[in-house]
Amino acid sequence: SYDCLLDDPFEHQWPTLPELPGINYSMDEQCRFDFGVGYKTCTAFRTFDPCKQLWCSHPDNPYFCKTKKGPPLDGTECSPGKWCFKGHCIWKTSEQPYSQDGSWSSWSKFGSCSRTCGGGVRSRSRSCDNPPPAYGGRHCPGATYEYQVCNAEECPGPYQDFRAQQCSKRNSYYTHQNSKHSWLPYEHQDDAQKCELICQSEGTGDVVFMNQVVHDGTRCSYRDPYSICVRGECVHVGCDKEVGSLKQDDKCGVCGGDNSHCRTVKGTLAKTPKQTASVLKMFEIPAGARHLQIEEIEPASHSIAVKNQATGNFILNAKGKEAKSQVFIEMGLEWEYTVEHGKESLKTSGPLHEAISVLVIPQEEEARSSLMYRYIIHEDLLPMIGNNNVLLEEMDSYEWALKSWSQCSKACGGGIQYTKYGCRRKSDNRMVHRNFCDNSKKPKPIRRRCNLQECSQPVWVAEEWGACSKSCGKLGVQARAVQCVQRLQDGTNRTLHTKYCPGQRPETRRPCSRTPCPAQWRTGAWSECSASCGEGVQQRQVVCKGGESGGRCEGDKPEAVQGCHVAICPGKLSGITTDAGDQNTPKGQQVPQDGPKNPVSKISSREPCLGDKSIFCQMEVLARYCSIPGYNKLCCESCGKKASTATGSPPATSPTAPPGTAAPSPAPPLSSRPTAPAQGGPGGDLTPAPRAGPA
Repeated sequence: SYDCLLDDPFEHQWPTLPELPGINYSMDEQCRFDFGVGYKTCTAFRTFDPCKQLWCSHPDNPYFCKTKKGPPLDGTECSPGKWCFKGHCIWKTSEQPYSQDGSWSSWSKFGSCSRTCGGGVRSRSRSCDNPPPAYGGRHCPGATYEYQVCNAEECPGPYQDFRAQQCSKRNSYYTHQNSKHSWLPYEHQDDAQKCELICQSEGTGDVVFMNQVVHDGTRCSYRDPYSICVRGECVHVGCDKEVGSLKQDDKCGVCGGDNSHCRTVKGTLAKTPKQTASVLKMFEIPAGARHLQIEEIEPASHSIAVKNQATGNFILNAKGKEAKSQVFIEMGLEWEYTVEHGKESLKTSGPLHEAISVLVIPQEEEARSSLMYRYIIHEDLLPMIGNNNVLLEEMDSYEWALKSWSQCSKACGGGIQYTKYGCRRKSDNRMVHRNFCDNSKKPKPIRRRCNLQECSQPVWVAEEWGACSKSCGKLGVQARAVQCVQRLQDGTNRTLHTKYCPGQRPETRRPCSRTPCPAQWRTGAWSECSASCGEGVQQRQVVCKGGESGGRCEGDKPEAVQGCHVAICPGKLSGITTDAGDQNTPKGQQVPQDGPKNPVSKISSREPCLGDKSIFCQMEVLARYCSIPGYNKLCCESCGKKASTATGSPPATSPTAPPGTAAPSPAPPLSSRPTAPAQGGPGGDLTPAPRAGPA
């Protein structure tokens, strides 16, 4: 029937869906929906909160777990009596939970100050529990802690660097490389480590991390007099001592000032010491001075030294110390000392907490010392100077002046060049270091066109061919340099990229000396001596190698066989040899033997001659080696015939060698070194040489 056609489309009798869809689907079922049949909740590892991400695996490979990086559905059971909601496993309730954002509690009271003087910090806190975030709600915005600078007044007595104090406390107990050191403060260049306690050995210069943060209230950097470290983090502080303030000092230390109360103090002083061993005082710099610069006017053999007037201690180049360029920390400031081409300079951004004395340690008698200094100071501190030799100048006593033009951007065809400005002293129009001038007043560069003449056409320029790499054969090559060169109007040349030259680039390599190489004698290595004691023979391969045109080797053919002498055999008596026993002398010790042209056998042996043991014994050229006992034993039949021929007696007959006599072993392979040219057969003719068996 078609009763369904009578249904009212606006009347819904469907079951009510649960408000939390995960109520009807377990985690195993959700894994099947995500990855397919057979997938279930991963059991290879246990997560801290199963509602953070749904992990699934297949029984065939249970240790291979997958996730789509999404949480299980809200309402999915995560443990007995709990279900998932907004990525958290919470207790089940009769009503549907809703996310709850966190809210701050009220601030606590400020705690005690971290320092009693010199600038400390105190803090207060609040908690995100009013109410706490729940069911996926957001955490409280803002900071948990609030900081406040306290006890900002300077400590009585001479100024003491708080970071330096923390390092020096370790002098008595902290050991590095099995020894104690005098520790100085060190500032790391990485901003993330500004609040780490890092110290440097005064003796060795080693930098050591002390594995702890600095005390709360320690300045983050020697370049920032106000920002402080709290709980290992740098907290920005303005010059008004307020955390988070953006106020800054002007050039002479007025917070939020406009430099209207700033004065520049400049002086030039020259003195000549009377004694080499004395320390010559040049001038003083008062407390409160900033942007201090001290320079030698001309190279000199002496060294600049600086002393803290409040303590009497040297902070630079105490007598006996080597003057070398360095960046160091003293009096709570970072100093940069440079020695370059015999001239010294010293600078710091300040401010000086105490006055300093600038001294000179002469190295030669009556060596003139000339120093120039400059600093900026508040006008209220000027009376403290009290030195008639000091010249007071306004901020504009130096000016930017045209120094030169930059190099033209193009050698021809119209380029651009810009003005270069330098800092000039108004009093004598002398150029000085650029730091003396106000960088904000530096003029903008002026540009002009230059080298307007047309460019000449670049051409290929090739050098002479070099020598051939081979004197013969098929591999000889010559090379030369080829460049793309443009002629300039001043008569000079400049090298350009090859893409600017017209036409094809001339060749840089060509074949040469491709003539056949003459044949040469090649020899192999000598074999071991045939005898273990007494005299024997050695052999090698000799071949005429090369000769691409089928030529013959020139010169005499090198010897293929030579005599050798190892050691005297035991029991040898007046030319009679016996069988050799074990020898202590190693094989291979040879003495070449030049036998007579018609050798006569002088060998007496108790062993009967059983015939030649090598087919090479029949070669006439080898007959001269019959005087060698080892060879005579190897070729006893041939040597016997030669001996009878030489004496006129009938040759001694010897039994024929029994069948199965071993053929000589092949000689060692040829070496690649050719011998001196020698007369011989055609290329490739190999002259075999016998290899004697053991004696």
